[in-house]
Amino acid sequence: METLFDSTSSRIIATPFEPWWETPDFRDDLTEVVTSSASAVDKITALARLLQLTGCSPQIDQWERLLQLAAIDIGVARMLEPHVDALGILAEAGHETPDPDSAWGVYAADLPTHRVNVIDAGAENLLTGTKAWCSLAAELTDAIVIASGSDGNRAYAVNLRHPRVRPQTGAWPSLGLREIPSGSVVFDRAPATSVGPPNWYLDRPSFAWGGIRVAACWFGGALGLARRAAQTHLNRAGRSPMGEMQLGQLDAEIFAVRTMLAQTAAAADGDEKFSREHAWRLALRVRNNIYRSAQRIQLLSRELAGPAVLTSDAAFAKVDADLTVYLSQHHGPRDEAALGENICAESDVDEV
Repeated sequence: METLFDSTSSRIIATPFEPWWETPDFRDDLTEVVTSSASAVDKITALARLLQLTGCSPQIDQWERLLQLAAIDIGVARMLEPHVDALGILAEAGHETPDPDSAWGVYAADLPTHRVNVIDAGAENLLTGTKAWCSLAAELTDAIVIASGSDGNRAYAVNLRHPRVRPQTGAWPSLGLREIPSGSVVFDRAPATSVGPPNWYLDRPSFAWGGIRVAACWFGGALGLARRAAQTHLNRAGRSPMGEMQLGQLDAEIFAVRTMLAQTAAAADGDEKFSREHAWRLALRVRNNIYRSAQRIQLLSRELAGPAVLTSDAAFAKVDADLTVYLSQHHGPRDEAALGENICAESDVDEV
């Protein structure tokens, strides 16, 4: 089976001068997987094989392939991204490569009302408590779960189909990403395998690269919306000057993000050894910029597409709704403030 990215494929990040508005001629096998009615597990494992994404894939390949997948279907990219994240976490911690037919999530949200603790029961670790925002927990086979212990927070690999793991399958009324229900999971002394030392999950520099991987998916979703709007405009018999202006604004915004991701990928995959602080500062810069750019691309795409598309094109409306929900995962001004705090903290150290 051929992969999406052969030697003749144009790349959004690696070739930022290539036209972004042209709908790529994707392989039929990719389109078939994305649009199939297969289960989440089958879809995730098929895409991981097709796109050749493993826990050791270079960052540029992860970002490139996921953003182009998001440009086709944001929901499917949202399914695959945590799986790729989990594979990377396991590989980095020195664990064996998991079963290729397994599909993984990463559940790290920590709310005051929803916490998971680990009980040291001699030879095994048992998780107890409730975890919020566990996407596709009722469908996936396994997950990396962050739990609290006496020595700090630690990542654990958990079999989601164990009888002591109970996904809560309540209503998921969201219009955006409606195929990615994200409810709570109750762990009732569920057995788990430790992944890495205490506090390692957040302290490793690659945590930052994972944050950029998510942002690349945001950008991919925005790119897909922009492509739809651009094709609508380019096929109009009479193109208005206002539409030409909006298309130009989209082009400039998209080029800026492509260039930023190319430079960031060169740093992430380069020889420089980043500390966690420096990697996260870079991730905050990129995530904040992509978040704002994706919002602007979304707005410009709506304006360029016009009311006829907004009210009659179900596919456009779904992409718009999916992108809105996906972007809401960003912390917005709080992450922008965190970047400033990071810079101030380093400045204070330099002055000592």
